[in-house]
Amino acid sequence: MPIDYGDTAWVLISSALVLFMTPGLALFYGGMVRAKHILAMLMQNFFAMGLVAVLWAVVMYSLAFGDAGNEGFIGNFDHVFMRDVTGAVTGTIPTPVFFAFQLTFAIITPALMTGAIADRMRFSAWAWLLGLWSILVYAPVAHWVFAGGWLADRGALDFAGGTVVHVNAGAGALAAILVLGRRRGWPQTPMPPHSLPLTLLGTGILWFGWFGFNAGSALAANEVAGIAFTNTFLAASAGMLGWLVVERVKSGHPTTLGAASGAVAGLVAITPCAGFVTGMAPIYIGAIAGAVCFLAVSLKFRFNYDDSLDVIGVHLVGGIIGSVLLGLFADVAANDAGKDGVFFGGGWELFGEQVLAVVATAVYSFVVTYVICVVLKNVLPGGIRASEEEEATGLDLTQHSEVGYSFAER
Repeated sequence: MPIDYGDTAWVLISSALVLFMTPGLALFYGGMVRAKHILAMLMQNFFAMGLVAVLWAVVMYSLAFGDAGNEGFIGNFDHVFMRDVTGAVTGTIPTPVFFAFQLTFAIITPALMTGAIADRMRFSAWAWLLGLWSILVYAPVAHWVFAGGWLADRGALDFAGGTVVHVNAGAGALAAILVLGRRRGWPQTPMPPHSLPLTLLGTGILWFGWFGFNAGSALAANEVAGIAFTNTFLAASAGMLGWLVVERVKSGHPTTLGAASGAVAGLVAITPCAGFVTGMAPIYIGAIAGAVCFLAVSLKFRFNYDDSLDVIGVHLVGGIIGSVLLGLFADVAANDAGKDGVFFGGGWELFGEQVLAVVATAVYSFVVTYVICVVLKNVLPGGIRASEEEEATGLDLTQHSEVGYSFAER
């Protein structure tokens, strides 16, 4: 198939938009931690743009998008060190462009986990976890869904990463914090966000970049991309409103942090659905996600796990909601490469495959991440957890010998 330069231009722009989401995520999370940990949070996210990019070129792209092996569980080594990437074509775009677009997904997915482990993981431990998780967890799951692996072959749909990105990262985050343990003093000691303006700025950048995340996943400048673009906008807006309504009823006040979290919950939920639904469906999906994710955040207090910045409540739960609701709302009128869900006469088959995809992704990610963290905890000098003194002083100084804010005279 010949290269389409319009499609190529759109995917190039989308790649830049998705990469911009990682600094946006850093600000979103950075504003929510205490001031003494902000640089550590920013560094964990920015470091992902360095390490994952190199690993992607060396081996991850090949494992994710190489020809199916082991019955569609993982790719092969045909493209290690970028072998046969240059000069090839994927669909209507040059393969190096597809390579770059998918790389941005591989970067932000493990970065999502930093919100759960905030304030207490050593940077050296994060570097090891990031690298191992990217190779052993992200690459296989991406192959299952994005590269025609066993879940895609069974008929599961995931337009832009509900399972591959959000369920995957959320389940991994849960495993990591169970091994890592709670922040010292949590939940008795208040640990409020130090800069909500930074969080709202990060939310705006995420929302902006998400248009590339979802609409770019059409891999073409076509009607499906336009539908995904519009659905992304509507779901984020409805997610914000759904969260704020429930928050107002439950706590008496709609908050700025709630507005930011609700918008992100809507964006998460529409990600698997973006190019497969139309009409009012994105509003329903976003509103449901905003309301349910607000309620899900409180589970950490009931079950006593310390998900610092609500990665599990927003990304794991939001990813599950979007992936499962796709089995109800999918409509081939939006995309003839999709299927009809329950509400459009398609029966329960797609719904069942969506549930299977969620369960398989969550279980695999949780188990492998748990094993990685246990091994690192017992192998790395000092383990994976910052000491009590380091945690009290702040990870900015103890891990990076810097501070985020200095008001001393110079």
